[in-house]
Amino acid sequence: MSLSIRNQLPGTVTALTPGEAMATVRVRLDGGQDVTAAITLDAVKDLGLAEGSTVRALVKATEVSLATGPVEGLSIRNRLAGTVREVATGAAMASVRVSVDGGELTAAITMDAVTDLGLTEGSAVTALIKSTEVSLATV
Repeated sequence: MSLSIRNQLPGTVTALTPGEAMATVRVRLDGGQDVTAAITLDAVKDLGLAEGSTVRALVKATEVSLATGPVEGLSIRNRLAGTVREVATGAAMASVRVSVDGGELTAAITMDAVTDLGLTEGSAVTALIKSTEVSLATV
């Protein structure tokens, strides 16, 4: 299956915490960083997920936020340290490619954000992704 989702990071399920209707699934990315996905219990069952399952963490570029300073006091669980590899600018929006350990993420953010954050190639950033915005696919 081909997908339009640019951010597809390979990893392994390290923990699964079921709730009444939803579950949190912790994935150790191939680069060593952890990502948490909040998905339905039905999805866990349909995908046959368990500790040790090989998966891809999928995130739309529009759901990736970037920070250039310390990140504190946020409910966002997924915080991936990285370095800006490329900034492709348009009239209103920009596509920022970020190298993270074991992969690459793309963030679609406004030009104002690029300017305000002073993003250029080589900038150190933290990619922020809500766990409810991470989908999982089995490999």
